[in-house]
Amino acid sequence: MHFDFDAAVTAPFRMQPGLRRLAPGAMHLTALAPGCRHQREKLAVLSTFADQALLESPGFDAAPALGALVSLAAQEHPQAWAWDGAIAQATRLGVAVHGQTGEVLELGRGSFGLGDEISRCLLALPARWRLAGLLSLAFAEDFAIIDGADASIPWLAVALPSHWAPEEKIGRPFAQVHAPVADNDLLISASAALVRMVTGPQRWERFVWNVTGHPHLHAHPRRVAAQRWPSPLDNIGTQAWWRSERQTFIPLVEHQQAIFTIAVDVEPLAQAIHSAARATRLFDAISSMSPGVLHYRCLTTVREPLLEWLATRRDCG
Repeated sequence: MHFDFDAAVTAPFRMQPGLRRLAPGAMHLTALAPGCRHQREKLAVLSTFADQALLESPGFDAAPALGALVSLAAQEHPQAWAWDGAIAQATRLGVAVHGQTGEVLELGRGSFGLGDEISRCLLALPARWRLAGLLSLAFAEDFAIIDGADASIPWLAVALPSHWAPEEKIGRPFAQVHAPVADNDLLISASAALVRMVTGPQRWERFVWNVTGHPHLHAHPRRVAAQRWPSPLDNIGTQAWWRSERQTFIPLVEHQQAIFTIAVDVEPLAQAIHSAARATRLFDAISSMSPGVLHYRCLTTVREPLLEWLATRRDCG
């Protein structure tokens, strides 16, 4: 998954939309290798907490957006996904789903022995969610639909949230979804314009990042320790993790909608900050965060040791 560090990590740090046009030929989706970390964590979530990951507003019809998404997946990753207009095949996993009926089909040629486990997971879902479930397990991205008619988010398939609860966001207006964000004036004031932009013809992407004490991709607030950092904090360089997201918007102009994709990655901080240049950029960004942003990102108590660690790597570069 591509995360543009230089474009995303800037100073002074500001909570802002940060949209940029997706380059011609750039892909929205990332096909998963069978048995990889993303797939295992998503499978665990969808097998246990599906009711908190797969959500829709009453009466909303997600079929047009899902149809566009499965077609795009086949176009971008023909080696991993096939769609004939009726049946979606996750060929690497050896599992297929009928788009209309939700029937689960085993292809018998999956890798890593996950076919039975994935089939059991999908069969436990309501039939209308099985196609979205298979997409979630075949690709790194989580998905949401933005409805430009009322600027709401009426549909979510989010197995790996970053410290937010999907069940609290479903059906809410875009501005309300971002209301808890610190220093959010720019985001809130621009929300209507942002929805018009992402549901228009242009493709967009943005990047989000944080330093965290939580090592897992899945960070639903109900399943994250209340104490966000280990205690004692002996060496933040070995106890901190770099959490990043690449987000894209797939426009559905004829429906005044957009599919919002979220690709999360987590790696050890020392691995992500592998050069003096990166240490300098991150030092400057964190140094410029307001108290509200530091609190929102759970960095208040670790700001000083984190800056000390970054200064050491910066000065040794």
